Amino acid sequence: MIRMEVALILILCLVAILYFSTFRQKNTLHNIFSVLLVVVLINLIFDAITIYTVNHLDTIPALINEILHRIFISSMIVAVYLFYKYISVLTQPDKKRNRIPVFILILCIFSALVLPIHYVETSQGNYSYGPYVFVVYICVFLYLCLCIFCLLKNYEQLTKKERAVIGFALMVEFIVCVIQVIQPITLISGMGLTLMTLSFYLTLENPAYLQGQLVEQKMSMLYLKSQVNPHFLYNTLDTIRIQAQLNGDKEVSNLLMRLVDFFRLSVKVDRQMVALDDEMDLLEAYIELMCYRYPQIECEYEVDPELGDKLVPNFICQPLVENSFLHGLKNKGYKGKIKIKAFLVDSNFMEIQIQDSGNGFSIEKKEQVDFMLKNYAKQEFRLDGNSIGLLNVQKRIKLLCGEESGLSYTQDENGTVAHIRLSIEQEKI
Repeated sequence: MIRMEVALILILCLVAILYFSTFRQKNTLHNIFSVLLVVVLINLIFDAITIYTVNHLDTIPALINEILHRIFISSMIVAVYLFYKYISVLTQPDKKRNRIPVFILILCIFSALVLPIHYVETSQGNYSYGPYVFVVYICVFLYLCLCIFCLLKNYEQLTKKERAVIGFALMVEFIVCVIQVIQPITLISGMGLTLMTLSFYLTLENPAYLQGQLVEQKMSMLYLKSQVNPHFLYNTLDTIRIQAQLNGDKEVSNLLMRLVDFFRLSVKVDRQMVALDDEMDLLEAYIELMCYRYPQIECEYEVDPELGDKLVPNFICQPLVENSFLHGLKNKGYKGKIKIKAFLVDSNFMEIQIQDSGNGFSIEKKEQVDFMLKNYAKQEFRLDGNSIGLLNVQKRIKLLCGEESGLSYTQDENGTVAHIRLSIEQEKI
């Protein structure tokens, strides 16, 4: 039996080496899987050790045997909880987490550490038994029920791959638990945890999948940069021509300078993250050019100077400001105000707000935008469509800054506000 455990340990060690040696986005989902890999490895190691000690009760001191078993059981409980946590975040990434599963985890670990352990000796081998074992069965059953609930509740929002992976993993763990209850001597709990871990790794967390996400992210960034409408360039040049006729060279010089500034700043394709000051410089050049075209639009800035060196995704604000100019204020005859704000939310997050005094979205359009931004991960990367800019902005924010960052919209009688929430400490790419 120990041979099987050793083989499982070697397999998961290889998986861990491959996983940790490959770039992983710094977000909640991947962080949970990282911890899960480590915990399952620890569980397998103590599983192998306890299989040996329980079959040598006459030579292994009872206290040492009991301590090893309690560590083994506790790590199993943590592993099952982490599986639930992963599935919960995967199916409901934006939902505020319930504390009940954590309470169950603490209660089960405490019970496993204090309840008495008994050992059953048979001709086929020995195994541990007693109240602490029932705690594990109850714990696994509760977390499996929670996982099934998450799967069924969010079934339509999941991709076919995600449905298949979660369903397979839960089925495997359920079968293993039933066999373990019927035949305690089988001692195959480690096999169940390993198969569940491998199913997630091979489908959702493998290096090829993560690299594919990075390729999509870079394609999205390149495409966003290409979204500077050619008409913007033509109209700006036409504005320069008209100004050259009506004004002196100083006006023309200023327009040309801002146009050059904008394109000079926007061609830094190889940089995924830039300082907020650089992003604001690009935005200011763009807005100044647009205000020549729409002189009755006022622009105002309120940026916390302490945030100037904080990293933000490159070219993340321009598509949203362009929406404010070309859509938000269109029905008001391109008259109104656009306000740019950047401020610290707390020690971990900052927020950039782009507010315009336009008419905002219709109720139907607002619902479509909210749904798209919330379910961004379930939508394929597209090269056309009315909301391509918003979708790509959301995807890039999530990939570069983590699941807790993101784009959202609010609106009231004063206009529409785009909220860009960004983590302050991002992993550099």
